Amino acid sequence: MGKTLGYVGVALVGTLLLYGCSGPEEEVAQHQPHSVAEERASEPEPLAQQVEPLNVMILTAAFLRPDRRLMVEGETNLPNDAQLQVVVEREISRVRWQERTRVVNGKFEAGPLGSGSGLPDGSYLVTVQLGEAAVQPESVQARIGTQGEYLAGELISQSRHGLGQVATYSRRFLVGSEPRRTRDQVDVIEDK
Repeated sequence: MGKTLGYVGVALVGTLLLYGCSGPEEEVAQHQPHSVAEERASEPEPLAQQVEPLNVMILTAAFLRPDRRLMVEGETNLPNDAQLQVVVEREISRVRWQERTRVVNGKFEAGPLGSGSGLPDGSYLVTVQLGEAAVQPESVQARIGTQGEYLAGELISQSRHGLGQVATYSRRFLVGSEPRRTRDQVDVIEDK
């Protein structure tokens, strides 16, 4: 019987040791994921930078200089240093003149545009385009996005080269001393 009590005692002590050792580890294992989850929940989430869309506005005015070459002036809400391409195209012949310019304090200008002998009377299309974000200065990209994704409004379209969004504004002008009949919305630029 002494041997039996000895075996029972050893078995009981072994069981207590196993139970005593495994108990706290299980508690630690059970509580640790909960603690990590609580710690993660208490950490503040990094704030995603929210950039408000820029509803692009471009307005232009054109006038003839004494040498009958065209000056284009405009206003826009695009950021300073935004690179613009201004194109004047004679509609009947598709002859084009273009100039790069940039936005300064919400304004831009280009010209004089046209041949040295001046613009003949006729219909002209003036187009102002904000090029792809990849060709814009970093300060402009910060506002419009690296793919132009923050640009919004009716002037916005996908670039022909698949490099994001661009803004394009077009306006027709009639050059000449006599207004012509047209159903289109155009501005008449007369000789002074």
